[in-house]
Amino acid sequence: MLPFAIATLLPALLLGLACVLGGVWAMLGILAITVVVFFLDKVSRAGTPSALTGHRLSEALGVVHFILLGLAVWAMGGPLPTLDKVLIVIGCGLYFGQISNSNAHELIHRADRWAFRLGAANYISVLFGHHTSAHRLVHHVHAATPRDPATAPKGRGFWAYLPHTWAGSFRAGLRAERQRHGGARYPAPYVAYVAGACLTVVVAFWLGGSAGIVGLIAIALYAQTQLMLSDYVQHYGLQRAVLASGKHAPMGPAHSWNAPHWYSSAMMLNAPRHSAHHTRPARAFPQLDLDPTTMPVLPHSLPVMAVIALVPPLWRRLMDARVDAWAVSRTDGEVMPAPGVAAGVAQSTLAH
Repeated sequence: MLPFAIATLLPALLLGLACVLGGVWAMLGILAITVVVFFLDKVSRAGTPSALTGHRLSEALGVVHFILLGLAVWAMGGPLPTLDKVLIVIGCGLYFGQISNSNAHELIHRADRWAFRLGAANYISVLFGHHTSAHRLVHHVHAATPRDPATAPKGRGFWAYLPHTWAGSFRAGLRAERQRHGGARYPAPYVAYVAGACLTVVVAFWLGGSAGIVGLIAIALYAQTQLMLSDYVQHYGLQRAVLASGKHAPMGPAHSWNAPHWYSSAMMLNAPRHSAHHTRPARAFPQLDLDPTTMPVLPHSLPVMAVIALVPPLWRRLMDARVDAWAVSRTDGEVMPAPGVAAGVAQSTLAH
């Protein structure tokens, strides 16, 4: 568990110091989530599944999330220089979008009620509570089909995808919760998401005044964008086949993009091992595996691919051929690599 703990807690410590002391700490926190990750990913290191659950680390990170968010909002209303505040917003946005998001995702899949509520509260605090419902009740049911707002079809750029997935996931999650709650117009989870968001804004004002609210919104928007970037990258272009019965083929290892890079995987609690998560959503993050013979593999790490996705022409040039190589069969829903293509793609991506 040591790599997971270092990769997730070190940036939080640096950013927490930045909120209190200002100065160089914010830049060090940003570098710990970006440049350091990029170069450590270049170090060849096998990441094998473990029998451990990582529950204690995950719960600790759920608490750290609130401490860091509170410090960041408080710092916005304090005497720090403007540049320090901007760097804190960037650093905390990166942290909440890549690390807290991955951890909250882990928590909302836990059977333990306290852990689930902690994960939901993490999402609510960055004004994205509906993701708790949309992810579990919509994405995991309809991923890799047109019915999933979080799955981008081949050819759709990220900036066109962004408003579609935010609004579509909100509506789809609300429909799913209404069905679960007997058709209630205002199902309890969505009441909690909205009320929790309002409470978060009130607390932000109490901690940092109007500047605290502005900082909270900026951090939340940045974190949300990264979350949606992650969904975009991990499901781009992959579609399940429609069977003769009219139903979609079952979700399988071929319907999510993965990345084998060890340090970014540790920082994001193995979220880049996405196929294994979709196959068994309740499996703990240290237990997720990666098999490039059955799972599509990205050419670069997940954070690098997210940056590339911000430039749609570059993204399509890099990814569309790979989508074609991992085309979905119309008969059984399994990936059928194009002769001599997909194997080469898988081998070349692992080389990175």
